[in-house]
Amino acid sequence: MQIPVIICDDSNLARKQMARSLPEDWDVEVIFANNGEDGMDKIHQHKPIILFLDLNMPVLDGYGVLERLKNENIAVTTIVVSGDIQAEAHARVKALGALDFIKKPIDKNKLEELLNKHGITEPSKLEALAPEVEELLDPETRDILQEITNVAIGQAGSLLASVLKVFVKLPIPNVNLLEVSELSMALHSVESSDSTSGVCQGFISGGVAGEALLILNDSSFVDIARLLNYNKKIDDGVELELLMDISNILIGSVLKGLSEQLDLNFSQGHPVVLGQHCNVSDLIYSNSTHWKKSLTVEISYGIEDYDIHCDLLLLITEDSIPTLKNKLNFLFDV
Repeated sequence: MQIPVIICDDSNLARKQMARSLPEDWDVEVIFANNGEDGMDKIHQHKPIILFLDLNMPVLDGYGVLERLKNENIAVTTIVVSGDIQAEAHARVKALGALDFIKKPIDKNKLEELLNKHGITEPSKLEALAPEVEELLDPETRDILQEITNVAIGQAGSLLASVLKVFVKLPIPNVNLLEVSELSMALHSVESSDSTSGVCQGFISGGVAGEALLILNDSSFVDIARLLNYNKKIDDGVELELLMDISNILIGSVLKGLSEQLDLNFSQGHPVVLGQHCNVSDLIYSNSTHWKKSLTVEISYGIEDYDIHCDLLLLITEDSIPTLKNKLNFLFDV
């Protein structure tokens, strides 16, 4: 039986060149996709073992495909094939789950070296290489966590709206199992060029432990100060006060909402300032010794008609997940 292999690229020439570069002894069914959306459709249909993926494509680019694969827990060994040779592009695709990166135009010898490096020159070894679906976070658990987080977000948003006298745009939470190297990629709403400040606060109860990380865009401070009637000159000290005020409201109310639904009583540690006026990735990586693999709940808040944007990440430790799943199964009769 032939092994399905998908080549996803918007260039017909590039697709054919990639197909001609595959090892001659591979007994594979080569399937072409002309953009990321087409690629996802064919991944669902054919369930390939290996995917050769371009980055710059219309409709849905390669980064979007990698994010979709991760969010949908789809196990496919992915090798990115791109003319973008920036070191940042390499780092980003690997953080999103790609096995490796090879530049265009394809050099057949370079491809053979890459396949040899990963031990997949022989097609029979492809199935062994395919990543396992992460059973720690099954779709049903993800759905339940997203739903109870929605309820907690509503409570937090209501409190923030009441304090600031504004309309809070409530987000849809993202629930994923992530490595520390992937955490910065989870902050979709914060551009890498934005300066940010962050606070972290630990929480624990009944075998479930983690940290809440609040990231606030520095551009938000002026509007927050006006809404909270701060009449002082906005310096680092005032910004720190505002950061603590917002983190107390959002972290406290979200954890309270979750604890009520999960029948847990979270004890919260003292908030710790991770940094001021930093890049998001700097905030995460400088504190990465605390986080390895974690169940990550991402919540991105915005205020209507104001330049106020912040992200709240709940980072639940990997060893807490079995306890949390048992709790969910008991409470919601899953």
